[in-house]
Amino acid sequence: MTATTQEKILIEQRVANEGPSVVLAYVLWFFLGFFSAHRFYLGRTGTAILQILLNCIAVGLIWLVIDLFLIPGLVRAKQASLRARLTQELGPTLPAGGAALASPAAV
Repeated sequence: MTATTQEKILIEQRVANEGPSVVLAYVLWFFLGFFSAHRFYLGRTGTAILQILLNCIAVGLIWLVIDLFLIPGLVRAKQASLRARLTQELGPTLPAGGAALASPAAV
């Protein structure tokens, strides 16, 4: 079953509300980048811990500069996974034709 326009709008609204923010990721990178807060925020716990350990030998600082360019892609990947999860969750619960999203006056 393909998602209707209303279902897609609902999913995109939830992604915008629940998904990560590029601006917040950059703020975390700028102020708490040494502690890899931006990677923890984006759900990259393993690489965040590795980056913290590498900061002790200065290799992590190079990685930190590279993250400046990687953050938008990481945010898009996190939003895509959230979008896929929401599509999967909403798919079986909504009847064909999007009747669950119809206005009360139309029912």
